[in-house]
Amino acid sequence: MKSKNKQAKIAQSNNNSGESSWRQKLFDILQIGDKSNFVSRAFDFFIVIVIVTNITVMFLQTFSQLSDYFEIFRYIELVTTGIFCVEYILRIITADYLYPTAGKVKSRLLFLKSFDGIVDLLTILPAFFLTGFIAFRMLRVVRIFHLFRLNAQYDSFNIITGVLKEKKNQILSSVFIILVLMMASSLCMYSAEHAAQPEVFSNAFSGIWWSVSTVLTVGYGDIYPITILGKTMAIIISFLGVGAVAIPTGIISAGFVESYTRNQNLTNARALDLNEIVEFRIDKKNAHKSISEVEADNHLHIYLILRNDISVLPDDDIRLLMNDIIIARVL
Repeated sequence: MKSKNKQAKIAQSNNNSGESSWRQKLFDILQIGDKSNFVSRAFDFFIVIVIVTNITVMFLQTFSQLSDYFEIFRYIELVTTGIFCVEYILRIITADYLYPTAGKVKSRLLFLKSFDGIVDLLTILPAFFLTGFIAFRMLRVVRIFHLFRLNAQYDSFNIITGVLKEKKNQILSSVFIILVLMMASSLCMYSAEHAAQPEVFSNAFSGIWWSVSTVLTVGYGDIYPITILGKTMAIIISFLGVGAVAIPTGIISAGFVESYTRNQNLTNARALDLNEIVEFRIDKKNAHKSISEVEADNHLHIYLILRNDISVLPDDDIRLLMNDIIIARVL
């Protein structure tokens, strides 16, 4: 009897092991951006094609001239949405590998509440309510975010998100300046133009619409000042708007340049012969000197600075301190 129970346990363990094995392989395939797995990369490209096809069909359905093909478009949309449904179910099944520290039930709930889970759900939900509320039909646009989710796992998109995260404080500060400028300009324009154009600048919100279209674009022409004071303020606000909008643009552009330079330095460093790499500690002679000064005096090219267990990338503004360790190449 004990032998039969033992054999049953072994068989159950083997079944569980087999189940875990195919679920693990399935999870590896579904994982986005796994460059080491050919099947996973092929699946990523397949999903991209399905998403693009689905969005293209949704776009073509807005043309009344193509009404003869609407039935074909509808069939293609059902097939692609069916693929989305299968993918969504498979991701729920393998969610415990995505959250290994949580249980099977909790991991599935975590996936359902995650950004990816919500995007997947909103991707397939409109297919069941296409003839219902307009809000559900508008949810079809969420399918575009499916592409962002795929692209986010690859290096090209990671550079963009990395720059935005790195410069988020500066970007938020510049956006705050733009908002203050728009608020102040809208109130000023309302005060200057309300008496002359009570129907056009009827309230402060009309001024906000004018300030947004003026500060961020060249203006739509539907609302414009007619008084001398209003025109004078419009000229000043337009000049301020050009400078204010250029601030976040410059910050993001500088971030891209820094990121590219950093990646290029790391790439060049990996390509170097390790015999050319040296490591030494900064002494009194080189302490408090800039990177360029130390490089010129010692015929080095510095790649990394180790300071109090912190890795610091070299920059001309950085001054080396006593006992800093630098990783460099002898020129």
